[in-house]
Amino acid sequence: MPKLRLLRVFMHIFAGVLTCALIFPFIAASKREALVRRWSFQLLTLCKVRVQFKDQSGGQIADHALIIANHVSWLDIFVINSWNACHFVAKSDIRSWPIAGWLSAQAGTIFLARGKQREVRRIYEGLVHQLRDNKRIAFFPEGTTGAQGGILPFHPNLFEAAIEAKVPVLPFAVRYIDAEGRLHPAADFIGEMTFAESMKLILQSDGIIAELIQLPSISTEGAHRREVANHAREVVARGLGVSPDSL
Repeated sequence: MPKLRLLRVFMHIFAGVLTCALIFPFIAASKREALVRRWSFQLLTLCKVRVQFKDQSGGQIADHALIIANHVSWLDIFVINSWNACHFVAKSDIRSWPIAGWLSAQAGTIFLARGKQREVRRIYEGLVHQLRDNKRIAFFPEGTTGAQGGILPFHPNLFEAAIEAKVPVLPFAVRYIDAEGRLHPAADFIGEMTFAESMKLILQSDGIIAELIQLPSISTEGAHRREVANHAREVVARGLGVSPDSL
């Protein structure tokens, strides 16, 4: 029943607020990451989203790399966090969202204000230091969500942080399917759709399978950021089953 499921989601979000306010300030970063991972998994379960992790990287270790993925929905963050808690780079306007913005900040989201060069440079330098310190930094290089079945151009700017930090890029492909393996339309969060409309579609669905596909890492040694971005896009496209020649 969607209304009962929606109530459970809100209760889970409220529990997350309490955890961030009362527990996070007093525990180590590793324990916070474990709680973020568990909370994300529980949220997806309440939304009837089941994550299937697939490793197409040849068993490569996910640490010490800049993590990127295609962007379909607000669900993407929680799908990735249910695998391993990451510090996401997001647009600064998300910080002003009621509850969600505060929760994102407590979970370690890095907010980036476009057009403010001094702030962009400061955050960029922070990303380099965090990557060198082996923190898991993730972002969506498309810059916005796109409909499943395609992939938008990758913005190259933040790839420079991986080049300067001398770490590889670890790409993931994210897609949402039904029990027959077809792309699930309820997962798309595009155009003028609101968060409430998206949540309603997801809760009314008969269950969604979220495929999180780890792909081979991309070396950044001696590379240009645009070259790395284009290569990453091709790798993710193949992981999604989209022909790079058609992009």
